[in-house]
Amino acid sequence: MNHTSQNPADREFSAEEINAANSRTLMGTLGIAFTLLSPGRIEAGMPVEKRTCQPFGLLHGGATLALAESVAGQGSMMLCGPDEVAAGVQVSCNHISSAKEGDKVHAVGTIIHQGRTSHLWNVDIFTSTGRLVSSVRVTNSILKRR
Repeated sequence: MNHTSQNPADREFSAEEINAANSRTLMGTLGIAFTLLSPGRIEAGMPVEKRTCQPFGLLHGGATLALAESVAGQGSMMLCGPDEVAAGVQVSCNHISSAKEGDKVHAVGTIIHQGRTSHLWNVDIFTSTGRLVSSVRVTNSILKRR
């Protein structure tokens, strides 16, 4: 990964590198894998299986929120300068429909507002057949690294 540029849009990001770095985090535990990393647009998938489901075989809302926050957080980190870090401060979610065990959901995050001290993301989560499961808004605060 190239972090030498001062312009975040000039950095190169590899989904494989990010996924490997996240393997021992909550993202790895839930099976979240990034599939597209570009400034202002992030995509990731997550399996709908026992570890991400409610006891009756439907995708757990908490797993959905973890997916959305992961997508928005990675997106903000890509837009941050080398002396900055993103921290989630607010999440708002509407669950529209369900995803069943055995499916895989796909999250598409797009930036709505990129300010100096905050980023606002919209993250839509779809089933493998393209049905909207949840629509999530995530606000990240942009902080100076300590």
